[in-house]
Parts: sequence; structure tokens; C-alpha cells
Amino acid sequence: MVLVAVSAALFGALAMFLLNPAPSMNSDEAIRTLVGTIIDEREAKNTAASQQISAAQTAEISSPDINPEILNPMIENFLMDDPKILQRVSIALQEQLRLDEVSEAKIALVSFESEIYDDPDHVVLGNPDGDVTLVEFFDYNCVFCRAAMPDVARLLAEDQNLRVIFKEYPILSEDSVNAARVAIAVSKTPGADYWAFHELLYTARGQISGETALATAQSMGMNRVELELAAMGADVTDIIQKSYILADGLKISGTPAFIIGDEIIPGAVGYERLRDSIANVRKCGSTVCNT
Repeated sequence: MVLVAVSAALFGALAMFLLNPAPSMNSDEAIRTLVGTIIDEREAKNTAASQQISAAQTAEISSPDINPEILNPMIENFLMDDPKILQRVSIALQEQLRLDEVSEAKIALVSFESEIYDDPDHVVLGNPDGDVTLVEFFDYNCVFCRAAMPDVARLLAEDQNLRVIFKEYPILSEDSVNAARVAIAVSKTPGADYWAFHELLYTARGQISGETALATAQSMGMNRVELELAAMGADVTDIIQKSYILADGLKISGTPAFIIGDEIIPGAVGYERLRDSIANVRKCGSTVCNT
């Protein structure tokens, strides 16, 4: 489907260029030259010089209309002769879309900065005054979150200047919601070891439910009845709702999702990626340093 879309875009660009072509534009050689120019311009879009066709180039294309019955077969023949052109255009398009997403994410991170970092209801571990903050959106029934948990644990153990924020984002099932409710209640219980509880839930077998969370908390010495009542409170509902609203604003639709500096990182990307991103934020203020 991507190639079809790219083909349509390429035909549209050619039509613009050839709206009033010179008589010589009826040659295969001229069409090849023109298409090659369009491809090169598309691949160099990240530079200011390639944003539009120069006035000189536009002025050259100013002769009477070309017959589409002549133009279309010529374009088709050209593309059939070198199908890799479409691959090159597709790669360039995907890269541009990726850059657009990165740009949009940076704007969203600035817009929701307070909700991300200053919410008094989120769980903070590690160094509360750390120079870099790692934020994780997670679901207790997410297998990828389970895989990422040891990476976060290692970062907490090794990096004494790292602040970690956990945001409950239960999106996979009603069991996930109920487990998140209990976890939030645990986080607000004086003296409770939230991290130990968090690790135990991720190492439990099978589907993680509210019952699983309550049994885990009880095994740690917490009052099951009090936790169950607290978990159903309106304040807990509000905390989960805030996570949904924030994730929607940041266009986060899956778990785990990490925020480090100026980047939203989806998926269980591994310890090295997270560690390097944190190091880069310390070095240059961004997860990717140019030098």
C-alpha cells in the first residue's frame, strides 16, 4: 500500500512539472531526467534548498500542454525499467514521517511537562532529586513490560542519580485495571515497599488481577481489607484517568512506553538503549547527541 501511495504522489509531482512542458519533454530521456530530479529533490527534503523547485527550473517548463496519453506510458515505462525508484521514495517518505513524529513528540512533551513530572500522585523511585528522569507507562499484564522490568531495576541499582516515575496505564484488560487500583493503594500506604510489591507482581505466574495484587500485598504484611477499600476509592479512579488523558495527549497507545528527556520511547528497547539515552541527556540534553 505504501508503494501505491508513493506512485500516486510521484505521478502528481510529474503532472505539476509537466503541466506546460516544452516540446522536447515528449522524449524518454527528458522524462527520465525529470523523474530523477524529482526523486533527488524528495530525498534531500531536509535541506532548505530542496523545499521547492527553483524559479529557473519552473520557467523552463512553460510550453503547451502535453498529451496524457503520451506522458503516462512514458512514466510507466520509466518506473518499470527501474522499480527501485519506488523503494527509494518509500524509504525517504518513511524517514520524513519518522522525523515528523519526533518533532510532534517533542512539542507534546513540552506541552504536558507538568503532568509528566510534577503530578503528586505518581510513584517516584530512585533519587527524587536526580539529574535525569525516566518515566514508564506500564500495564501489569503486558509481557513486554515484564521483560523491561529487569532493565529498569538494573538502572535503579546502578545509577544513583536517576529519578524514575511510574505511571499506571492499565489498557489490556479489566484485570489490569483492578491490579493497578491495588498498586496505587499500596503506593499510598505508609511504610509499604512499593518496589518490592511491583517486582513480585511482575514475577507472579499467570494473569495479574486485583486478587493477585491483594494476595501479594497481604503476603508482604499489608492489611488486605483496608487495601481493597482504598483501591475502590474515587481518588484512585482519578489517578488512572489522569494517566489515560496524559497518554492520549502524548499519543502513547501501548506499553511499555518510556519518556527520557526529549523523546518518547515505545516498547521494551533493552537496558543498553535506556542507559545510553540517559547518558546522552546528561551530556547534551537530548537522547541523541550530534557530537
